[in-house]
Amino acid sequence: MSDRLAIYAEGLFANAHGKTGHGIIRYGQRDVVAVVDSTTAGRAANEVVPFTARAIPIVATVQEAVDLGATRLVIGVAPTGGRLPAAWKAALLEGLHAGLDVEAGLHDELAADPDLVAAAKEHGRELRDLRGVPDDLTTPSGEGMRLPVTVVHTVGSDCAIGKMSVGLELVRAASEAGRAAVFVPTGQTGVGIAGWGMAVDHVVADYIAGAAERLVIEGAERGDLLFVEGQGSLLHPAYSGVTLGLLHGARPHVLVLAHLANTTHIDDWDVAIPPLDELCELYERTAAPLRPARVAAVALNTQHIADDDEARAAIAAAEQESGRPCDDPVRFGPERLWAAVERELAAVGALG
Repeated sequence: MSDRLAIYAEGLFANAHGKTGHGIIRYGQRDVVAVVDSTTAGRAANEVVPFTARAIPIVATVQEAVDLGATRLVIGVAPTGGRLPAAWKAALLEGLHAGLDVEAGLHDELAADPDLVAAAKEHGRELRDLRGVPDDLTTPSGEGMRLPVTVVHTVGSDCAIGKMSVGLELVRAASEAGRAAVFVPTGQTGVGIAGWGMAVDHVVADYIAGAAERLVIEGAERGDLLFVEGQGSLLHPAYSGVTLGLLHGARPHVLVLAHLANTTHIDDWDVAIPPLDELCELYERTAAPLRPARVAAVALNTQHIADDDEARAAIAAAEQESGRPCDDPVRFGPERLWAAVERELAAVGALG
């Protein structure tokens, strides 16, 4: 029997930190039967988070998810620091004792917790760590630069604003246009969706660029147009190192900038986000020494704008501010952004 997932997102499903659950629901191929969040229980997932596209029931307890037929409990939250709180551990133990497999993308690995390991062994269940990384990583060799592939990389103004979703939407558009397009996951949610990849924020700092290069090499075995998922932001005081390592390791031909509409500062930090044209230029200057790459388009996340006309007005304003084509690919479709990427690929001679 294939997995039937329960997404555990206690207290945070409606929050941006619930992005792992949101991504699995919208883009994953596995069946999701319930979301566990007592603060929004009784509603459906698509009522709490716009554009999830599926009316999955939200329940208050793990046992209710079991009663709905769940076979695997997945932590659907990406908390700051990636730690496993005691309350979450208790829920995972409850799931194991109820006969569920358990999956998570935390820095606190499930397989390193003796209580979880003992419970999994007792009940014959699986523990899966989405952030697990190979132990033979090293610095880049330059091999990725020599491969006959084209790399598009999503970058952003902040964390948790849709870089993964933008990449997945662009893969869909490129595939529909007949390209051998591949989504290259670099975070735990992407790994959970695609079934391969690497959570680069779990990699030793010296090896992040090498990890990105390895992902490009592995992606080249799947297709010739790679959409490498971005992480963090060059502006972010906590996570910019991962962003830079990815940018230098992937060596993209084209960039797409993600931005959350109506935000002026990094979330939870007193760090101003510069005008979008300046931010595009910052990414371009940073990429240029290894391989010049232009920001071909801006993907504007308008999920907090209820009215479609207001969302389109925000998109038009962002387009004027950035000087680049702009759209919300989740809300209105990726076609316009894909057309901009396609034009840029042709301009740099990377369109196969």
